[in-house]
Amino acid sequence: MNPYKKTRKSRSTLHLPGREKPYVMAHRGNKVAFPENTISAFRQALQDGADLIETDLHLSADDVFMCIHDGTVNRTTDGSGAVAEMSLNELKTLNAAAARPELPPEPIPTLRELAEILPADIGLALELKTDRFLEPATCRRLAQELEQLGLKARTVALSFSLTRLDTLRLVAPDLPVGWITLSKIWPISGVEMIGPFWPLLFLNPFYVLHAHSRQQIICPLDTKPDSRLWYYRFLRCDALLTDNPAETCRLLGR
Repeated sequence: MNPYKKTRKSRSTLHLPGREKPYVMAHRGNKVAFPENTISAFRQALQDGADLIETDLHLSADDVFMCIHDGTVNRTTDGSGAVAEMSLNELKTLNAAAARPELPPEPIPTLRELAEILPADIGLALELKTDRFLEPATCRRLAQELEQLGLKARTVALSFSLTRLDTLRLVAPDLPVGWITLSKIWPISGVEMIGPFWPLLFLNPFYVLHAHSRQQIICPLDTKPDSRLWYYRFLRCDALLTDNPAETCRLLGR
């Protein structure tokens, strides 16, 4: 049975006590100041005042959750090859700052390493980038690791794939999930967060209101939101994705 076909209220959604909405969600950390999805980028985003860190998850050949966007290491490191075909030790030999030669080398971080620097009041948004998350065992391991790391209560799992989210929901029904969409002009039911491509909110100014009526939270898919902050605040969007959390926080008066 597919829970997305049900018309029902969402489960308990992501809430960060003491944090003011709209939450600032740092897209791959601060990827303006540092290479994306590195510990330096994550640390800088925290220093900037981000409320959530967004990162991407792939699995190594030995099933370690790795914070990297692409399915290969070609674009973001000095190596080549598929993440899924390399062991943790092999991935750790690569320089994730290779595109920024003026900066010191950095390894690809694991989810556990990100968790080690995350303060207790900061949320985590994990985009599930691989079809390994169609496997119940993989989703179960992710939920268990988040529980062990003390992150489960402040994590939302994101994907463009409803099927991946469906699998995670079935094995971890208490973990909020968020669907990212490029084209759906009305919010769907059965997910806790929705990330609509930002033009959809101009095409349908009632999008957020409709989602809020079902206790869903909205974070526009807009990594450069600053020129549209006025509109997102008018709509009462719950979170703002940004490549540059320092500037977004400044414009929000924080």
